[in-house]
Parts: sequence; structure tokens; C-alpha cells
Amino acid sequence: MIKEAPASVCCAAMNRTVSPAGRHFVLGRRASLLVSAGVVSHLLWTSAAPALTYRLYAQEWHLTHTATAAIFAIYPIGVVVMLIGFGGISDQIGRRATMLAGLFASLIGSLLFAVAPDAWWVFAGRALMGIGVGLSASPSTAAILEFSRPENAKSAASATMAAQAVGFTAALLLGGALTEYGPWPTRLSFWILAFVLLVLLAATWFLPRHTVGGARRDRRSRMPSVPKDLRPAFAVSSTAMMAAYTFGVLVLSLGGQVEHDLIGSPNAFLNGAVLSIFPIVMGAVGIIARNLSPRVALTVGALLSGLGMALLIMAVNLRDLLVYLLATAAAGGAYSLLFVGGLEVISAAAPPRHRGGTLAALYLLGYLSMGALALVLGAIATTRGLSLAVDLGAAAIILMNVGTLILASMAPSITSSSSLGSGNGND
Repeated sequence: MIKEAPASVCCAAMNRTVSPAGRHFVLGRRASLLVSAGVVSHLLWTSAAPALTYRLYAQEWHLTHTATAAIFAIYPIGVVVMLIGFGGISDQIGRRATMLAGLFASLIGSLLFAVAPDAWWVFAGRALMGIGVGLSASPSTAAILEFSRPENAKSAASATMAAQAVGFTAALLLGGALTEYGPWPTRLSFWILAFVLLVLLAATWFLPRHTVGGARRDRRSRMPSVPKDLRPAFAVSSTAMMAAYTFGVLVLSLGGQVEHDLIGSPNAFLNGAVLSIFPIVMGAVGIIARNLSPRVALTVGALLSGLGMALLIMAVNLRDLLVYLLATAAAGGAYSLLFVGGLEVISAAAPPRHRGGTLAALYLLGYLSMGALALVLGAIATTRGLSLAVDLGAAAIILMNVGTLILASMAPSITSSSSLGSGNGND
């Protein structure tokens, strides 16, 4: 049976702070938690930022569904490459240093989008965004767990979800408004994102430096890794994460075109507002999910996901906007439950010295499944039609949900003896 870790051991103690030369100001625990949450929020902000401009790029540069899906897919591919090569590096050089490198890459990527004269600049910018997220995903998530107070540890996974929801919603609502009503519709939203990333870079610089005791420093330890005793918990978490992250393909890559076809409006703000139902429900359910056990969250999330995918298939084939809205809301709730449940399982099992590498492996599978599905469905949408691509994508997610249900029901007890209470992971 999957058990929640007791609050006393759910979050790492911040036991060793190093004050670097020339730095006299260091953020406290609460401010550091907020900054870490800000870094997490940029993960889905950068992911969703081009969602409402894909159609504009396609019109301006005469791009096919395959080309726009490839622009989407280069992002998770960049994430995957960095996770494979450097997924566990924050366990070696610290969370702060790794997040700074990731934010810098995302900043350069946003600037390339802001000045892009053709699709190749967008490809390069998207790749750099992927590199940035690949570097900062696991350390920022680990930092939230480690900066949370022990009595608030149960809320750490929900805080991570809330941060993602804020970034996602900002990308869709703010991005949609700027794209529709602001000047430079394919550029201004990326200038705003670049400014936000610059502020996050400055704030992250003042995070405290902490070291992880006992961490290996060989090349292999920089890669994502899962110790043998964590693999049962990892199997449950990774299956849930893959099901959750592949929603991004249907909501961000193909969802914009589906929504445009159903609404029949070119208004980017209206389209963004409809798409934002996903992260708004995601954030709201994340608050509720912190009161659920991981097993319940995963089970309900998988069932809700299956319902959402069935509604999505129905909406596309019947061209029914109301059913599409219900499908989007169900998918948002399912994402939240699957993510929070999966993160609680793995964070309770992973000790601090392995937390960065284990979370990196978790994100690796999520982004790898997202990138592969985006490429396949993009090609199908171009050659066989958007409806078939959505049907196949929804069927793939339903199969992942079945896997989540099976693994969650069969998982052995997950103890918390090696959990969040011993050590820390910032630089």
C-alpha cells in the first residue's frame, strides 16, 4: 500500500549554508521557497509560451502541421538531452548553480523567439528553452521540497503543482492578450517572458548555497539515476508522470488547432482563455490533492484522465465545443492528481543525496514520451487528418492510465525512512 510520509520527515533540513565570497545577502527559507516556486513556474510558462503563436508562424512562414509539431517537439527533445547528460548534476554542484544555468538558457531562448526572422530562429529558441528546463526542472522541484518546513511538507507537492499552474495560466492568458491586442503579436509575449526570467535569475542568485553530504562526484552521477530500492516507487511515479505530461501534446501542440476549429475564431486571447481552463482546474485540484493519499490521488487521476480523453475524442468527432471544454477541465484535474500523487510517492522514497538524479529520471520519461508523441501525432495530423491524430493520442494516454492504475494497486508499502528529513540539496 502506498503511504504518505509523516510530516516530520517529508522535507529536508537545511543544515549547511555556505556564504560565498562577495555575497553578503542571502534569502531566508520562505523567500527561497517562493523563488524556487518561481523557477518551477517558468517550466510550463516556457512550454506553453508559443502555443498561441504556432498558427501565426504557420500562416507567416507557410508551415505544415509536421513543422509546427516539430517546433513543439524540439523543446522536450532538448529537455531529454539535458536530463540524460546532466540530470543529476544538481546533486553535485547544488540546486542554485544548476537553476541559474537553466534560467540563463531559457532567457536566451526567449530572446531568440522575440527577434526571430524565420522558423530556424524559433527552432533554436525552442531548443534553448528545452535545455533551460532540462537543467532547472529537477533542482527547482527538489528545492521546493527542501525549503519547505517539516510541518508543511505535505503541501510541497501541491506547491509545485500550483507554481506550474501559475506559469501555465500566465503563458495562455497573458500571452493570448498580448498576441491578440498588443503590438508585435509573435514577439511581445516573449519579451515579457524574457523580463520575468531576468528577474528570476537575479532572485535565484541570492538563494543560499547548500551542499549534499555523501554525494558522488563522478561523471556517471551527473546522469539521472534511480537506486534499486527506489525502483518500485519510481515505476508508479513515472507511469503517472508520463500520462500527465502527454496531455501537453493534445493541449499545446494539437489543442490550439482543435480549439480554433471548434470555436471558429482567430482571436488568440479567446483561444488562450479556453485553453487556460486546463491549468486553472489543474491548480484548483492541486489544492484538494494535498489532502488525498498518493494511492487515492493516482487512482482518481487515472480514472479522470480516461474520462477526459473519451470526452476529447467525442468533442473532436462531434465538433462540440461544450464537450471539449469538459474534456479540457477533466484533463487539467487529472494532470494535477497524477503529478501530485506521483511526486509524493517519489519524494517520500528518495533520500536527498539521490533526489536530484531521481527527479531528473522522472522528468526524463515524462518529456521523452511527450516529444515522441508530438512528432508521431504531428505527422499523422499532416498526412491523415487532425481528428485521427487526436483519437490516437487520447488512446495512448488511456493506456498509460491503465498502467498507472495497475501499478498503484500493486505497489508495495513505500516507507519514509530515507525520505526528506536527512540532508539538503542546494549548493
